[in-house]
Amino acid sequence: MKLQTQRWIDRWAGQALCAAVSLWARLVPSAKTATAQAQNPRHILVILLSEMGSVVLAGPMFAAVRQRYPNATVHVLQLKKNQEVARLLGLARPEHLHSLDDSAGLGLLADIWRVSRALRALPLDVVIDCELFSRISSLMSYFCGARLRVGFTPHTQEGLYRGSYINRAIPYNPYRHISLQFLSLVDAIGDAAMPRHKAAPIRSLPAEPGLSVNFDPAELLAYRQKMVTDHPVLAGRKLVLLYAGGGLLPERAWPAAHYAALAGGLCQAGHAVGLIGLREDAALAQQLRIKAASDWCVDLTGYTRSIRELLMLFHAAALLITNDGGPGHFASLTPIRSMVFFGPETGRLYRPLGPRAQVLESGTACSPCLSAYNHRQTFCDGDNQCLKRLQPLPVLREALQLLHQCETTALA
Repeated sequence: MKLQTQRWIDRWAGQALCAAVSLWARLVPSAKTATAQAQNPRHILVILLSEMGSVVLAGPMFAAVRQRYPNATVHVLQLKKNQEVARLLGLARPEHLHSLDDSAGLGLLADIWRVSRALRALPLDVVIDCELFSRISSLMSYFCGARLRVGFTPHTQEGLYRGSYINRAIPYNPYRHISLQFLSLVDAIGDAAMPRHKAAPIRSLPAEPGLSVNFDPAELLAYRQKMVTDHPVLAGRKLVLLYAGGGLLPERAWPAAHYAALAGGLCQAGHAVGLIGLREDAALAQQLRIKAASDWCVDLTGYTRSIRELLMLFHAAALLITNDGGPGHFASLTPIRSMVFFGPETGRLYRPLGPRAQVLESGTACSPCLSAYNHRQTFCDGDNQCLKRLQPLPVLREALQLLHQCETTALA
């Protein structure tokens, strides 16, 4: 299902359904209080339908849930296409991972019915809705049968209506990093005071995502050797990975011409460049290789067949330079250093966790333009000046300095 179609359904059908469910919840209130569930929950559901990178930003929240409620069983509800990361990171046991297939409308409705029945049968005690203003996640928090529903509210902001049945609602704060806001959702489970952000503990931004993937050193060494076998020009050089694709939101992409100039400069400095991405990014990668005009610039789009292989690639490389998106967040699970472009969205809210990530922003007057309040729809019509004004030469200088400081060895 196309993204614009999903937004249209969520806006019109979603609002109507939220209003209907709110009326139902008011007319037929639950006779069972949520006090016991908050103190000693048996089953907790986390709804996280967003992009895969958001799972990494939610790492500290999952750690807090397990620390505070060690006897609770954690369930995770995601879109089917995003489940690979949850499985890899072990966010929940395989049988406790639930999915919705949004590829077709009727299939999605069938999945909502199937998953709701399965979750109501547990029964659930608490649901944590991590989505900002998605109506489908709000409705699922009610349909799953949990007595205690934690989620975001716009409070007095107009629009973005999600119903009035979230009984542990905290105001969404567009000035706090999303990882801190996820932690506030956990704080809200045991305290009904409002507004939650007034009473919640004062926290610093987590230094690390609190998630990891364990690799055997022999496995990583074998992968490095395979890369050199497949691409002999990489031998003897530090590898810099560039992710130039824009994904679902192409306005987040640094211009291709800038990436080409950067790739050429890195190769001239004696480093190897790997262009990563999905198979559909291959045409863009070929254009960049031609403009970079160096045999040390190789096309790695489609080379990694899973997120696990992507992480092994990060272990082998010295530096990742990427648009805002999943790769920058996955990099925080590995030793690689990263430089991440932000413009339509802001690093103040979504920067990767950890000390190895560097945010690149221009600070133009219109940046950031994507937010939860406008359904992440920009008004720049593809002319993303916030990223175009970040010139290649300063980025190249910074990248070369990081490579000089980097302890990662050249591929052999």
